[in-house]
Amino acid sequence: MKTWVPAVAVWGRTAPSHSITAMMVTDDQHTIVTGSQEGQICLWDLSSDLKISSKEILFGHSASVTCLAKARE
Repeated sequence: MKTWVPAVAVWGRTAPSHSITAMMVTDDQHTIVTGSQEGQICLWDLSSDLKISSKEILFGHSASVTCLAKARE
């Protein structure tokens, strides 16, 4: 049984820098994934009317994220 644990990031009045270096759209076209020069990965919701809103930001890489790929289940 797989357990889903959502990542949560909390910051002050301004979000951290996110200079996009890689981008991927999921197969269902509801989520955009971006990698940054600062080493973060961000998930963005993409609505049917093409509005984008932030979903999650993942920290932990010590170098730039220059490539994104999806994995098989």
